[in-house]
Amino acid sequence: MNRFGRTVAAVALATALALVSGCGGSDSDTGAGADAKALEQVTYLTSFGNFGRDAYAWVAKDKGFFKEAGFDVEIKPGQGTGGVIPAVVSGRAQFGPIDLTGGLLQMGSGQAKDFVAVAAIQQRTMAAIATTEGNGIAAPKDIEGKRLADTPGSVVRNLFPTYARLAGVDAGKVTWVNGDAQTLMGTLASGSVDGIGQFVVGKPTIEAVTKKKAVLLPYSDVMPDLYGNVLITSKKIAEQEPEMVKRFTTALLKGLEYSLANSKEAAEILKRNVDATNPAAAAAELELMAAYVRPGGSGTAIGTLDSGRVAKSIAILQGAGALPHGMTPEQIIDFDLVPKA
Repeated sequence: MNRFGRTVAAVALATALALVSGCGGSDSDTGAGADAKALEQVTYLTSFGNFGRDAYAWVAKDKGFFKEAGFDVEIKPGQGTGGVIPAVVSGRAQFGPIDLTGGLLQMGSGQAKDFVAVAAIQQRTMAAIATTEGNGIAAPKDIEGKRLADTPGSVVRNLFPTYARLAGVDAGKVTWVNGDAQTLMGTLASGSVDGIGQFVVGKPTIEAVTKKKAVLLPYSDVMPDLYGNVLITSKKIAEQEPEMVKRFTTALLKGLEYSLANSKEAAEILKRNVDATNPAAAAAELELMAAYVRPGGSGTAIGTLDSGRVAKSIAILQGAGALPHGMTPEQIIDFDLVPKA
């Protein structure tokens, strides 16, 4: 009887454990499924390759900011304004940063449409011509007769005619060759070109790659009112899912703010996700970028865009013959979705 009793008890216990395990497993699976289903799949393109300046997206993912906002984000390297816009408009990506001036130029020329900016990343343009000591370039006029490389759709290249005109450079005396975002610095280091299109924050990475002192000609020296990168999405998403856009923007800007306050940690997060990262150079890029991100005249909150400043930028470009008359800030920016100052 004792043995029979022990057997019954054992069977009962095993059955109970199985039921508990089954119920627990079912709850867990359901919860996981619910979480997975609740997370919206989003593809985000960086502005230009996977450099330190774009580490904030990886930080937003690593620190859980995207997940907290309800997103499962895949981050892919972008190839400049000319590459990010068509990817977002076509739906291959839902979000990505472009240079606002580059976006205006593409929209004004009819090359691009159906996208809107929803937040500022940088309050001033970081576009520049970059070279190294020994290439005979110290001032804008020195680039005449030189070979420069950049991606075909980059803002540096698209804005160059306007920059050249305002800086007193004969653009016809400058030769541009095509390059790739991730290999431009290597092209400069090899000596096959005299300079490259680059953001000013790329200086530490240029010096790490070329082993030479970098020399930069910032476009902001002659066009100080231009914004830098802005976050864009398609007009379709902005119109149909405005609350989703706001959630994503908030999470991304949280990653941006965290990265600026913790540049070394942000660089290490980028390194974990992108093997080719030089952590010291990536951290230095973020430290340089901080001065361009903090708002001035457009408010105190990161991400704000001021309609008056954008209108002034449009006027500058129109005055230089780079934009048709009649363009307005509202054509490229959805101010209902932009963070408030």
